[in-house]
Amino acid sequence: MKESDQTKDLTWDFDQSWGSFLQSNTRLCLNTFDFSDLWDEESSTEDEGTNATNEPSKVLKDPPAPPPLPPLPPPLPSISPKGETIKCRTLKLHWKELQNLAPLPRMTRFGMQTIWAGLEPVHLDTNRLEYLFESKGSSTSFNVVSGRQKQSPLSVLGLKRSNIITIALSRLPPPRLLPPAIYSMDSCVLDRDDIQRLQELIPTEEELSLIREASAQNPHMPLAQAEVCLLFLGEIPHLSTRFQLWAFALDYDSLEREIAEPLFHLKLAMEQLAASQTFRCILATVLAIGNFLNGCKARGFELSYLGKLSQVRDTHTRQPLLHHVCVLLLQLYPQSTDLYSDVTSVNKASKNDYSQVQSNFTQLEAQCKASWEQLKLLNKAEEKQKGRKGEKRRESDDALSLDGSLRHRLPKILKDYEERLKVLRAVHRRVMNRFHSFLLFLGYSRAMVRDTTPEDFCKNISNFSLEYRTMRQAILQQRERERQRSGAESPGPNTPVGRRKHQQTALQVSDEQSRLEEVLKTPVSMTRLDVTLPRNRRRMLDIQGPFSQKLKW
Repeated sequence: MKESDQTKDLTWDFDQSWGSFLQSNTRLCLNTFDFSDLWDEESSTEDEGTNATNEPSKVLKDPPAPPPLPPLPPPLPSISPKGETIKCRTLKLHWKELQNLAPLPRMTRFGMQTIWAGLEPVHLDTNRLEYLFESKGSSTSFNVVSGRQKQSPLSVLGLKRSNIITIALSRLPPPRLLPPAIYSMDSCVLDRDDIQRLQELIPTEEELSLIREASAQNPHMPLAQAEVCLLFLGEIPHLSTRFQLWAFALDYDSLEREIAEPLFHLKLAMEQLAASQTFRCILATVLAIGNFLNGCKARGFELSYLGKLSQVRDTHTRQPLLHHVCVLLLQLYPQSTDLYSDVTSVNKASKNDYSQVQSNFTQLEAQCKASWEQLKLLNKAEEKQKGRKGEKRRESDDALSLDGSLRHRLPKILKDYEERLKVLRAVHRRVMNRFHSFLLFLGYSRAMVRDTTPEDFCKNISNFSLEYRTMRQAILQQRERERQRSGAESPGPNTPVGRRKHQQTALQVSDEQSRLEEVLKTPVSMTRLDVTLPRNRRRMLDIQGPFSQKLKW
């Protein structure tokens, strides 16, 4: 019954459609992203409008929607103190009005009504709006805004340069928002990628002069988007210095990690090698084999020779020496490991270039020193700007720099970076010194220590550990196959071959037993002395001569 039930269940599982699997109530979690708040009703991909009109039965499953709210009364026209209505033309907003804002066809995560139904009325000062947006029919600007007059934008840059700027602006905020964000170094507006794009858009003096001259000669023609962006950027003093300082403040953590992480892997690699008992057993086994083959008593060897064990082969089975080392370790040290899993940090350290780590550290020190000089330059420039009067833009920029922005916190941040750089300098020096002492611990001479780089050493050990693990697994798999083969070839006692062998063995035992009984029944002749058997132990011990030594027990 159980087997039939299982087959029924399997058949039912295989007969299910793919849609039934998708409709299972599983928790909607993908790695660290939790989508469990999504509703089952949101699995429908049908259009809400057509669903509401063509399939009313589905809509009736949910509770009926309340009737729509009555439309708001039209705003009352503003009345003057004398009771006269002000008739003034204002600028029009050319938006696309939404029509028929009916309630939603069913309950959603956001409710039954649209967002417009829940908005509160806003009381406006209509008199001021009429004054501010009064329409002037003869003005050219109104015609431009309303779309009645459209002129081609003025472009003075080359086609390639203009295309580069236009493509970059498609991923940047509007050009008019760039100067405030750059002054305050607002990372919420511009991230690290945006800063890199803006560094490529820094205008030259020649470009700025061309744009200004063209704008002065054609005051009524609008500038193209690329030219407008360069003008906004050109108004910011020390633009390149600001970008460099900003980028360094954002990149320091990653630059520090590029130096600290390889050093940490190297430190752990030395600790893992020193603590690995399998590594010590391998060294001892290879040293013993080498001393026997060379006929010497060497006390150690350079570890780079471990990579050549797979190249030396015996003259009979043509197996590599590494194969025999693995066999000996499995025989003499059955608790030994595959070595590769013991030195994971060695494998990570072998992928780093420690000469590049030294170069990165030198560059980081230079950048930290240059950042202080750049900060001093910006402070002097801002002090001069504060001394000027009548510049509203500078006053707003000063207000931006006085809040908790990155620009205001730069002195404290650079001071913290300087302290962390001191720690990084000490860590780098001590890890490299420990590596040199580790090579001395392995028996290297001082000349060899100077010529051995961390990446070469770790690369040799990592490659050998991988070869050793591969060879060890091959030997264990071969032994397992032989064990299975021998188990398959040896017949069991219940098989015909096994019963035949058991009968033959029983016959042999019975024949030997009968022969022994015949020997025991045969009378012994006492006429001939058998000198191989001692007659009297005390008399035999007294006999002197070589014959007595042969008969001694």
